[in-house]
Amino acid sequence: MKKLIIIILIFMVASINLFATGEISGTTAGEYIKVGGAGAQFLKIGVGARANGMGGAYSSLGGDMESVYWNPAGIADIKTYGASFAYTQCFGGFQHNYTGVSAPLSERFTVGINFTSFTSDDMMYTTLEYDKGTGSFFRESDYAIGILFGGYLTDQFSFGVNAKFIQSGIASMQSSGLAADIGTMYESGIYGIKLGFAILNLGTQQEYRGQNLKTSKKLYEAINANPVDAEYIASDFSIPLIFRAGFSGDLYNEGDYHCIGAFDFAAFSDIAEQYTLGTEFAWKNILAARIGYRLGSDQLRLSLGAGIKYNSGGVSGMFDYAYMPSVSLGAIHRISVSIGGK
Repeated sequence: MKKLIIIILIFMVASINLFATGEISGTTAGEYIKVGGAGAQFLKIGVGARANGMGGAYSSLGGDMESVYWNPAGIADIKTYGASFAYTQCFGGFQHNYTGVSAPLSERFTVGINFTSFTSDDMMYTTLEYDKGTGSFFRESDYAIGILFGGYLTDQFSFGVNAKFIQSGIASMQSSGLAADIGTMYESGIYGIKLGFAILNLGTQQEYRGQNLKTSKKLYEAINANPVDAEYIASDFSIPLIFRAGFSGDLYNEGDYHCIGAFDFAAFSDIAEQYTLGTEFAWKNILAARIGYRLGSDQLRLSLGAGIKYNSGGVSGMFDYAYMPSVSLGAIHRISVSIGGK
């Protein structure tokens, strides 16, 4: 067990070092040099109304299937059968959905599956000749499905791994590949202080293939000959690599009132680093109010949220809502429902 802990820590430190030195393709945005250098952007959309109500300062918090997006080690705190469902209404007619289900293997280890989708409304084809539209429509359709395993190696140290298949599709083109998330958490046992570290989207490069890349052209326009079938060659691309580190703890915990404070740092392969502060204030572990603020994002900064815990027929769960206004693209609304879990 000690050897496994050492291996995980070495892997995390090595991954951080690769971010710092830029030895992985597209590992640092620097002065925005590599903005747009990664595909499958839906992998950067935060999951869960509770987490987003706190601005995304969630890599050191666990106990529900939504937390595994921020740090797969969050599955270690799920001690019963549980499920989470999250819906996000984005600007521009895009929808983001998430479903996660967990099951305990033993007192220390838990497994789960999760499914994420990102879809759009119908969008009209436009060309240089028909800049107002051709009358035909297409859609964006991305998804990721993952298998999770995690648990406690000691009473204070937990880990989690999420192996996932990713597919991105637009019109009649698709790309697919494999990736993994790995994370760790350390619970100090002092004032609820927890530390979290995660590397997300360690995976293969992807490349689009499909009917939209096929065409017919003449080899030489000057020669009177029939066109031949041809296909454009699409360049391969990386998925957005993310490193998260954070800590959380009790700001106040007396009687019926409990207040949690959290901080997260996130480094991305294609955009600048982000820093997030978040708090959650709970009353009797039933009602909760949340606020968060993100530094480093040009659109999403302030976030607000609320939640209510319910217990019906011996089944407990949470209903959460988050509101996140953008600077110029409208507001994002998130709704989450969780059953069972911690």
